Amino acid sequence: MYEQLIEIVKQAGAMIREAHEAEIPVYDKEGIANFVTKYDKDVQSFLIRNFRQLLPEANFLAEEDGIRQELGDGYCFIIDPIDGTTNFIFDYKFSCVSVGLAWKGRMQFGVVYNPYTEELYTAVKGEGAYKNGRRIHSSEKGLGENLAAFGCARYNSNDTSETDRIFRYAKILYLHTLAIRSSGSAALDICRVASGSNGIYVELMLHPWDYAAASLILMEAGGFISTLEGGMVTLDRPCSVIAAGRQCWKEATQLFKSAD
Repeated sequence: MYEQLIEIVKQAGAMIREAHEAEIPVYDKEGIANFVTKYDKDVQSFLIRNFRQLLPEANFLAEEDGIRQELGDGYCFIIDPIDGTTNFIFDYKFSCVSVGLAWKGRMQFGVVYNPYTEELYTAVKGEGAYKNGRRIHSSEKGLGENLAAFGCARYNSNDTSETDRIFRYAKILYLHTLAIRSSGSAALDICRVASGSNGIYVELMLHPWDYAAASLILMEAGGFISTLEGGMVTLDRPCSVIAAGRQCWKEATQLFKSAD
């Protein structure tokens, strides 16, 4: 079944890759610079339609069109049809399809696919994490030997104190790492922590569909993900996220605590 799910995700990725800028109607959602396109909706519909054929009993928690079913006591797909929609609109080629499958509220399977680069990250609980079929591991080094990434979505910036906070954290990462990055796709940034390309990723507010699949991939790669307050990330409501190799996580949480 997992192989079938991956194939469906790849087909959805092809829909994104083949989109042309002139054919992308853009609509505003709530918040500043918060966009949705026809392709977000079309890709999500394609995924749900095909997943239902494989698992008719599954629930769905998805970003678009208000699909917010409960995680429940069985299977639930957690879907972001295009993570990095603004990147997609501007032909930035750093967007992905992100699909997680939970069982009784716990992640069991995750796939994140960037169709532009054909980066395919996958994980099954207890079986390790993979990029294009090759086993991956998060960094075991500290902040000073790693790159750092952070997210700062404009639609989450209505509270100026929160904006100040994320850039305060970004400055800390800048001063304590080799360099910082902000890519516009939380799922891909977390997966790059899983592969060791990034040592750490931080964002003050993400929705479950942003990180559900990537969180399993990271943990199966030996990394760690939590809220900035040190609690477990949740699959039923938004939360802050710090995703990192374990040494980076330890160092960063101490630095952030001191800064607050």
